[in-house]
Amino acid sequence: MHKSITTIKDKQDREIILRSAEEKDAESLLDFLKITAAETPFLLREPDEITLSIEQEQDFIKAKKDSENEILLIAEIEGKHIGNCSLMSVGGFRRYRHRCEIAIALYQEYCGLGIGKAMLEMLLDIAKQVGYEQAELEVIANNKSAIALYEKLGFLKYGTFPNNMKYADGSYADAYWMMKKL
Repeated sequence: MHKSITTIKDKQDREIILRSAEEKDAESLLDFLKITAAETPFLLREPDEITLSIEQEQDFIKAKKDSENEILLIAEIEGKHIGNCSLMSVGGFRRYRHRCEIAIALYQEYCGLGIGKAMLEMLLDIAKQVGYEQAELEVIANNKSAIALYEKLGFLKYGTFPNNMKYADGSYADAYWMMKKL
């Protein structure tokens, strides 16, 4: 799915561009994944586990562009990729068509500036427009700022995944399953 460019202002009054990902973004998206995976323990992968080729990432982006109900959005400031979020179906089965998954990440320096909230609001609007009835996400239980944002947007906690992640130091992190009716 493709979304026209939207411009917002962050809390520092900077202009942020929100747009659909294009195949030309593949390299910056892969770099972004590696850097953000190193910046925070809240994402799924370690930086060295991001092994997709540029071609594989381009194929992923193209699949989202060609989809009728999935999208990958990028946030930019002065042409620099600062974050992205995705809307994806839970599964291709008719019994799951009412459900979508939401994911978001920003470089740490851009967190807390209203950018993530604007991206998620846009994604939730798109989800509703394409016919999803509920949006779902997983969040690490000690990611307090993300949880506060999700709750502000109407997500509720419906379950806990104990020991959802195991870190290199042997410690574990629980995750919450959160959902919002659209």
